[in-house]
Amino acid sequence: MNLNMSTPTHIPVLLEETVKALAVQPGGRYIDCTLGSGGHAAAILEQGSPGGQLLGIDADPEAINIAGTRLEAYSGSTRLINENFVNLQAICLKYDFQPVYGILFDLGLSSLQLSEDSRGFSFQRDGPLDMRFNPGQEITAADIVNQSSEAELAHIIRTYGEEAYSRQIARRLVNERPITTTLELARTVERAVGGRKGSIHPATKTFQALRIAVNHELENLESALKQAISLLGFSGRLVVISYHSLEDRIVKQLMQRESRDCICPPGTPTCVCGHTACLRLVSKKIITPSPAEVELNPRSRSAKLRVAERVIFQDGYCDSAEGWHFLVGDEANGWRRPALLRRLRMTFSLS
Repeated sequence: MNLNMSTPTHIPVLLEETVKALAVQPGGRYIDCTLGSGGHAAAILEQGSPGGQLLGIDADPEAINIAGTRLEAYSGSTRLINENFVNLQAICLKYDFQPVYGILFDLGLSSLQLSEDSRGFSFQRDGPLDMRFNPGQEITAADIVNQSSEAELAHIIRTYGEEAYSRQIARRLVNERPITTTLELARTVERAVGGRKGSIHPATKTFQALRIAVNHELENLESALKQAISLLGFSGRLVVISYHSLEDRIVKQLMQRESRDCICPPGTPTCVCGHTACLRLVSKKIITPSPAEVELNPRSRSAKLRVAERVIFQDGYCDSAEGWHFLVGDEANGWRRPALLRRLRMTFSLS
């Protein structure tokens, strides 16, 4: 199988490592929660043939169109949904796509989004201060920059950008508003921190912070990861590629927590939490791009891949991260569903 697939605008990160981590097999059912241009999805479908099925999700409608064209040869095996992965469980219930063999999250900003000036993700070229993954969302980066208080801006930039100069930047933004374009924002941040001091543009962390705030990325990620665990069948794989410490911390902590039977605070004499492990860490070591991949695709340099596997228990159920008891068994190769699914459909049903 040739996994060196790319498009003129996008090179899938850690492609071979992702397919291996997912343990893709013919006839398997997989979910790509961040479809993008469809590079990972195409490799999964190729490895999963014959009979493999893929549910592709992306909040960006343009990504759905591009991936649809790329995956046209697999049209009978794919369902592409323009939605945010925070609704993962509801989507799977609506289309009866569960349990699944593997779920992928590639959390990076796509080359498609960075290259379109009108999306406002990049400070390399001028464009409107937007940063929405889905143009149908109400709040833009311009709304946050121009309507938030100085304290609110400082908090966003410090929390989501891990920016040491958050207060100075927030004060400068407030003093120079309205700010409506990407280059205006980048220049204002640069002036706030006293100019460029290294190879990384001083506005990088502020742009990251605003993008995360606009799209509620961290809150949505934590919720979606918990839902993903519940959707995996026995031995199903959860694979996540993250690109900055905030995302990776959420992934790492959740995987570690759900791979332990007891999560009581240290020093507790007797376990009282009642928690049962849902995952097994497939590799405790982070998987990162090779030097050759980084040279070919510099945007991959910060990528970190983590992988965990759904486990089964002697008592026949798992107290999942969402608090639902999903019955599992060797015969079902996943969960048995009748009464539970009726309950879940009422809770998570889509209109």
